[in-house]
Amino acid sequence: MARQTHSSRPSRVVVIGLGRFGGSLAVELVERGSEVLALDNRPHLVQQFSDAVTHAAVADTTDPEVLRQLDVPDFRRAVVAIGDDLEASILTTSLLVDFEIPHIWAKAVSRQHGRILERVGAHRVVLPEHDMGERVAHLVTGRMLDYIQFEDDYAIVKTRAPAAAVERPLSETKVRSKYGVTVVGIKRPGEGFTYATQETVLHHGDILIVSGRSRDVERFADLT
Repeated sequence: MARQTHSSRPSRVVVIGLGRFGGSLAVELVERGSEVLALDNRPHLVQQFSDAVTHAAVADTTDPEVLRQLDVPDFRRAVVAIGDDLEASILTTSLLVDFEIPHIWAKAVSRQHGRILERVGAHRVVLPEHDMGERVAHLVTGRMLDYIQFEDDYAIVKTRAPAAAVERPLSETKVRSKYGVTVVGIKRPGEGFTYATQETVLHHGDILIVSGRSRDVERFADLT
């Protein structure tokens, strides 16, 4: 059997907190090939996920000695998914920072909570409920089929080709100069997505992947 190289080794992630967000994340990571150590101070949740993850343990993650015994400092990736105990969330994140874990994600239940997590050293803060609410709001109130917003007010949306841009090559529609957006991909009915080029001609019914500043992609989607 061929020896496994370093690049082919599965990633190792410690997930702390097995509520709805942490539990589903841990399972998804395992399904994607990661080795997951799942920790929670509630025995019934640890039992629930014990067969779905690589390792699971009941632990007080605010105790540095407990984390050391579980080899948490050896992990390069950690997710703090504690949402119902802000003090435990902040203390646990702070300990992971002290352990110099290179990649720390932390769940926040509010923007204020998120700011505190950033100050103690979390590398990435996620607000699952807020982010999902914002995404759904865009889909409900606009003409978008899907919406993903990134940092610095940048977004990618899936929308239908507007009448103002069909039956002409993209180079002639001047979508970028008029609306400040870039058509990244295109899907015709019954076909898969393909990259869009300046020679691509859009037709009614085409689905587009469009990128740009949030306000610009929203304005473009409203043309449909």
